[in-house]
Amino acid sequence: MAGLFGWNALPAWTAILSGLSAALLALGLYFIRRRNIQAHKRTMLATFSSSMLFLAVYLLHHWHAGIVYYTGVGWRRTLYFWILGTHTPLAAAVPVLAIVTLSLGLRRRFARHRQWARWTWPIWMYVSLSGIAVYWMLYRP
Repeated sequence: MAGLFGWNALPAWTAILSGLSAALLALGLYFIRRRNIQAHKRTMLATFSSSMLFLAVYLLHHWHAGIVYYTGVGWRRTLYFWILGTHTPLAAAVPVLAIVTLSLGLRRRFARHRQWARWTWPIWMYVSLSGIAVYWMLYRP
């Protein structure tokens, strides 16, 4: 367990929190498709919380470690930069998309909430999963 504490563990925690966010996103979709609105609401608030905790850990890591450069070569380098190039702008959009979508749901503006969620959910899921891929490529080559 010593590997999960300290500055060097922060990248692993970002991957863990990204995975948690992806799992919660899937669970939230499961609940709403079964019309379990209360469970959906609780799950999506938990998803937002795990994503915000991810952001705090991510920023703390980069405050401490600075920029981390990818050292791979060949097709893996191309793949890494393709994933990173799609992940980064979408990751910047997720907090805004999530806040708007959650706000609409919490204010019971369900028609608009659904319209936003149709865009927010897949982008948020992609960002969560591609974040794990970026971690794996950087820290587990």
